Amino acid sequence: MRLVYFDCFSGISGDMTIGAFLDAGLSMNTLSRELKKLKLKGYEVKKRRVLRGGIAGTKFDCITRGEGHGHRPVREIIRLIKKSDLSNRVKSLSCGIFENIGRAEARVHGLTKDADVMLHELGSIDSIVDIVGAAIALDELDIGAFYSSPVNTGRGFVKTAHGVLPVPAPAVLELLRDAPLKVSAVDAELVTPTGAGILKTLVTGFGVMPQMKVAAAGYGAGSMEFTNFPNMLRVIIGDTASSFKEDKVCVIEANIDDMNPQYFEYLFERLFGEGALDVFLTNVLMKKSRPAFRLTVLADPSLREKMAAIILGETTTVGLRFYEAGRFILDRKIVKARTKYGEVKVKVSTGAGGIKTVSAEYEDCARIARQKKIPLKKIMEEAKNAIKDN
Repeated sequence: MRLVYFDCFSGISGDMTIGAFLDAGLSMNTLSRELKKLKLKGYEVKKRRVLRGGIAGTKFDCITRGEGHGHRPVREIIRLIKKSDLSNRVKSLSCGIFENIGRAEARVHGLTKDADVMLHELGSIDSIVDIVGAAIALDELDIGAFYSSPVNTGRGFVKTAHGVLPVPAPAVLELLRDAPLKVSAVDAELVTPTGAGILKTLVTGFGVMPQMKVAAAGYGAGSMEFTNFPNMLRVIIGDTASSFKEDKVCVIEANIDDMNPQYFEYLFERLFGEGALDVFLTNVLMKKSRPAFRLTVLADPSLREKMAAIILGETTTVGLRFYEAGRFILDRKIVKARTKYGEVKVKVSTGAGGIKTVSAEYEDCARIARQKKIPLKKIMEEAKNAIKDN
């Protein structure tokens, strides 16, 4: 599978994203051809080679004619995209980015309906081109998984249609909630809401670059130049080194020998409710032969501190340990199996070579077993066979 790593050492914006993918091999002719399917008028796109901090990269520009800042509600932009002749994947990615931006803007400005949010700078033609162009790039380059470094945000203040706002802008902070951020000593807006929306919608993990066979790297230049680092977004494109899908998880552990075991049920409920991927206990023997439990939590790395806060608040431990671990995973989806006993949800896991596992959902099967007085195992086998037969 092809994946991309966004190296945001100087932040990210929409035009930097497109510039980086053009630098990594995306055809400008292909980008221009696909953008025409959007049926927007009053702009032209250009690219040029530039230097930033001694590194050569690509500067992408969308030049508008006469519009200035076009104020549009989110629902109008999404309608424009859906009515276009773009591919379904490009439509889905583009609309997803705008929907996330709309939700963030609504929360920041105290609005109740995301679709009614009026986008000011983000509603202009160049912002629409940036977001749709980024989606076109990902589709054309057949990118299937997305990862990012910690994000450099910059500091200071920025002038917007809402007035002077602190950097990072409130919408950027909302979009990048739970993502690892760092603030450099440069007074500039390094992350735009467009760039933050791209990361929010696409990226499944922040941290070190995943293991891959590197196929290409591209540098997308920002408009400003800095003396202490190159104002570039670097994208690294590669293929997974394994035939399996791979990602990163944070493993959090604590040894507990002085807590009422009844408390664990509530602890599990809280951890799963906040997004833990798995929680389990292991019997261990500690010093002086004291029996104890080892609590282990698996979670997305971005949830590390949230998981730690729950563990330290709900258990008697005074410390814990954590580390990142790689894992191979199969693609999973829930499908509905039609059996002679009724409809049952079934989890189907697939990988290289096709279906690997088929597992009927326990709750559905147990409900039918109780209602029809039929052995549970018979219903579960019937559901699995129904999927395999089809």
